[in-house]
Amino acid sequence: MAQLLGIAKRAKKRAEMQLMQTAAVTLEKGVADDFRGKPGKRQVTVLSREGWQAACNAAGVILPWTVRRANLLIEGLDLKETQGRMLKIGDLQLLITKETDPCERMEEAYEGLFQALAVDWRGGVCCRVLQGGEIALGDGVELIDVE
Repeated sequence: MAQLLGIAKRAKKRAEMQLMQTAAVTLEKGVADDFRGKPGKRQVTVLSREGWQAACNAAGVILPWTVRRANLLIEGLDLKETQGRMLKIGDLQLLITKETDPCERMEEAYEGLFQALAVDWRGGVCCRVLQGGEIALGDGVELIDVE
């Protein structure tokens, strides 16, 4: 079964990611008042461990997942071409709105990382909160078709 491996937020633009064991995710503020948590298509970002590992392998480097600056790290689900589907983590429901395109910050972090993330949705997905909830590391994650 897929599971939640990591939770992170940041207080402001370019701030360091803050790791958490648990978090409240709300319709109004995203993950625990994350800087980008306001309602919209990019309210919460989700990265798969497998996609991140593939990107790091392609770039020839080992980096912590927080370099990607995503809010959630999951394991056991392929996020490629999942736009319009829903991620469910406990009571939390996230609508996948689009692929998370890598930005210039990834190239600043490590040369070649931008290109490595631009393949096969390795950079993860952007989501909008449909239903808030409390999440914790180790929670199960489901990918659900929206009817």
